[in-house]
This record gives sequence, structure tokens and C-alpha cells, in this order.
Amino acid sequence: MTGKFDTSSGTQWLTIPENVNPRVLATREGYDLWSEIYDSEQNPLILLEEPEVKFQLGNVHGLSVADVGCGTGRHAIRLAREGAKVTALDFSSGMMGRAKEKAVGCSVDFVMHDLRMPLPIPDRSMDRVISCLVIDHFHAAQLPTLFRELGRICRQDGFILISVMHPAMLLRGVQARFADPRTGVEIRPKASTNLVSDYVIAAQIANLPFLALSEHTMDVGIAAKAERAQKYIGWPVLLMMKLAPQGVSNI
Repeated sequence: MTGKFDTSSGTQWLTIPENVNPRVLATREGYDLWSEIYDSEQNPLILLEEPEVKFQLGNVHGLSVADVGCGTGRHAIRLAREGAKVTALDFSSGMMGRAKEKAVGCSVDFVMHDLRMPLPIPDRSMDRVISCLVIDHFHAAQLPTLFRELGRICRQDGFILISVMHPAMLLRGVQARFADPRTGVEIRPKASTNLVSDYVIAAQIANLPFLALSEHTMDVGIAAKAERAQKYIGWPVLLMMKLAPQGVSNI
């Protein structure tokens, strides 16, 4: 265990590094490599997140949904099978390739796209906009631009749903990571050490009112399915944000 002293507050924060020698890759390169094993891992964060996304989205039959940062299509494909018309965007060719392999027979329009650029989707064209386990790869200064884009494409009567690893995990030295399937070395796609306040401020700058903000801890049920989750029981692991598009008042 190592101690880090915050001189601005006079508080000593204890950090517990999970791996002292991880290999950090550019985000795209990291996810291209991760795509080889992404769907076969028992990732405790995903086990916690997927049911929550499903619950908060509700019935999507007949709706247009944008999955911004779709990865291997874990949400996009399920939503399409539930009757949604899905547009799924990602910049990782490895992740997108896996998603397309699984999406045979599903109504998903896959688009290779760097989310740092304006989204190739018309204004107010989506009933639901989701961005799941993506925004921790954006610097705080980049977040308002992305949030504005998410709001721009969302219909006035729709909403935006965002999930991200809880910043509290940074206190344990944790970020998005996986073991290289060839070498076993821990790989970390480049990410940013954003705080909850960074996400809240970005939503405010983008004029996206909060409909809900929730924090989710690791529970024993998920830990029973994924052994590596045992050490996180009781910790806030997941942050969820449900936002209204621009111009809509808080509900």
C-alpha cells in the first residue's frame, strides 16, 4: 500500500495499485487487442452494468437507439433483438469486427467512427442515446463536446444514458484493463483520471439536465460469478447518468 499526500486539502489518500508494471497502450490499439477476449471474460464491471442499462432503458421496441462506443455490440445487438433500430459507432476495428460477427440477422447499422469527431447522425433523430463504459477514455476538457453531441442527436422526448467505471476505483489503481491473451501482461488502454465532478460539470456545460445520477457498489451475487470481484465488494464500481437533451427541464 502506498500513501499519496494531497497538499491542497491536507488529506492523505491511500492508493492500492493492482499491478505495478502494466503496459499502457493507445486507446484504439488497446481495444483492438482486447477484442480477442473481451466477450469471454467474466468482467465484474460488465456483469454489474448490463442489467442496470437494460432496466434504465426499459422497452425499446420500435425506437431508434444510438450506441456511441458500441465495442463488441453487447448492448446494440440485444437492443436490436428487442425491436430497436440501432446505429452503433466505434473506432476500434477489432471491436467492430467482433460485433458484426455476432449481429447476423439483427437490425444494426455499424459505423466506424472516432468519437472525438462530430457524430455522423442527424439532429434529434434518436429516441435513446447510450454511451457505455467509454467516457473515461476522454480527458475532462473533451467531455463537454462529446456530451453536446450526445444531446444533439437525441429527440426532445428521449434521453441519454451513460455508464462509466466509478472514479472511486482510481483509489485502488484500477482502470479499464485486461491480460494480454498471448503474454499474460496487464494491458491498460489509455484512460483519464476523471472525477465525478468532471462528468457533472460536462453535462452542465452541454446543457443536459440530469434525470438521474446513481452509484452502484459491487455485491456478493456478482462476486460469486466473477472471482476477481471479491476484493471490490462494497466499493462504488459503477456510475450511471441519465440525461435529458438540451432544452428539456429537469423531471
